[in-house]
Amino acid sequence: MRCREAAMGDWSSREIRFFDLDEFDERYGCYRLAAREAEGAMVASLRQFGQMSPVVCCLREEKPCLIDGFKRLQAARAIEEITRLSTRLIEADDRQAKVAIYRLNQVGRRVHVLEEAWLIYALVRQDGLSQLEVGQLLGRHKTWVCRRLALVEKLCAEARQDLQLGLLSPSAARQLLRLPHGNQREVLECLRRESLTVAELRGVVDLVLAASTREQKEFVLEKPRQALAQARGGPTRSWDPRLSTAGNRVARKLGCLLDFLAGMENWLRHRGRGELSACDCSILSPGFERLARDGRVVGELADDLVQEMKQA
Repeated sequence: MRCREAAMGDWSSREIRFFDLDEFDERYGCYRLAAREAEGAMVASLRQFGQMSPVVCCLREEKPCLIDGFKRLQAARAIEEITRLSTRLIEADDRQAKVAIYRLNQVGRRVHVLEEAWLIYALVRQDGLSQLEVGQLLGRHKTWVCRRLALVEKLCAEARQDLQLGLLSPSAARQLLRLPHGNQREVLECLRRESLTVAELRGVVDLVLAASTREQKEFVLEKPRQALAQARGGPTRSWDPRLSTAGNRVARKLGCLLDFLAGMENWLRHRGRGELSACDCSILSPGFERLARDGRVVGELADDLVQEMKQA
């Protein structure tokens, strides 16, 4: 074949070669999502203009292993007249190939958040890199890497599938990550049924986490918007007849405090340092130091009170 005129070992990164469609090793295709609309557009483009840019490969066992160009390959297979693709070589080991998949797809249709998560999972869990090292390779902060890794490791299977199909946004997925797996499924069903916004979902997650009884959680999941209105102090909020005047006063303060803490926990866990600039840090640092100190004190006092209540 013409594509074998020169030995594979003599292939230079500056040289464009042509390979038959069935010659490509597609092992890295597991990190890319199928995009039917994009592939359809690529078929139309190839028919009208031909291949405008070469696909990118590295060598594996003397075969071209595809790194970038999966849509072009699938589209070419749908066009009878196209039997080969022009190909450019890069030198890359397994880690570098995964980084290249991310880097080469920052223009045009960017890597989907779940594709990013798969790549990061492979780099951390399979290749043994630290989250900091992965962040440096991808030009991202460690907190960004941590959030993407959680999409694979902590998100329930149903939510991952919805994310993959585009039925669940990354922002909504991050809210679900605040919950245990079992609760993720329940809240996901509520999200689907009620068509909640991300802001509403955030509030529902806060309420589910704060619920102290099964009945409270069921009320939130069955009537999420009514529960949110009550939590915001809307007109449906009522005096709890089971509590004394002092008890109701404390309950209101406790509810407000827990709401604020849930919001702060969400920010610290899922955004945190990666969202702040250097000038923000110097100004906000004393406040967070006080939050850490006072939080420990309040936590210890609350533990003491709980023990007294149990003994009463």
